[in-house]
Amino acid sequence: MILAAGRGERMRPLTDDCPKPLLRVRGKPLIQYHTEALARAGFDEAVINTAWLGDQIEEHYAHLGGGQPHIVFSHEGRDFGGALETAGGIARALPLLADAFWLVGGDVHVPQFEFSLPALEHFAAGPMLAHIVLVPNPPHNEKGDFALLPDGIAQRDGSPRYTYSTIGMYRRAFFDALPAGNPAGIKAPMLPLMLAAMDNRRLTAEIYTGPWTDVGTPARLAQLNAT
Repeated sequence: MILAAGRGERMRPLTDDCPKPLLRVRGKPLIQYHTEALARAGFDEAVINTAWLGDQIEEHYAHLGGGQPHIVFSHEGRDFGGALETAGGIARALPLLADAFWLVGGDVHVPQFEFSLPALEHFAAGPMLAHIVLVPNPPHNEKGDFALLPDGIAQRDGSPRYTYSTIGMYRRAFFDALPAGNPAGIKAPMLPLMLAAMDNRRLTAEIYTGPWTDVGTPARLAQLNAT
């Protein structure tokens, strides 16, 4: 699943008439790097949630050729008038997803990351609710988000701390605190669910050191396009 429902307030005015996942890095929309990587890894279907200017994202994929998985959309904007936050949006899309699935934010640029199918199968066969990808802290998040214990369990506290990349593997049961399919469109953040899984030692993590950028401001987008 690719998260693509946000408004992109910090990217304004660029996102006033273009959804952030369609902003271009070196000539290609951010989100397309993800769908092409999923196709290369052998995934034949991907779910994208949308809200702000979501019709543009659907239109973009309607006109692409090969090299993409089949895209299924979860239209939060059409159904509820706006985005449901991260956990609310994923819970809404759960009926479209397998029991275990990759998750990635549509506004990060991580051109060398591999969405491994064998890794997902290994995760699905185990007891964990989630396995997240952490990255070295960028300048805009110097304190980091989570620590990693020697046994691979992620924790809120500890040192050193790393930044959550918005990439991870999740199990449907991770979202059991929310109504199945989120029919009422409850807006729910991700952090409380992550902390609950950490408290139960059912959230593991790994460190990724390849190129990764949270394209959260026009300056970061400009820097990517200048290199």
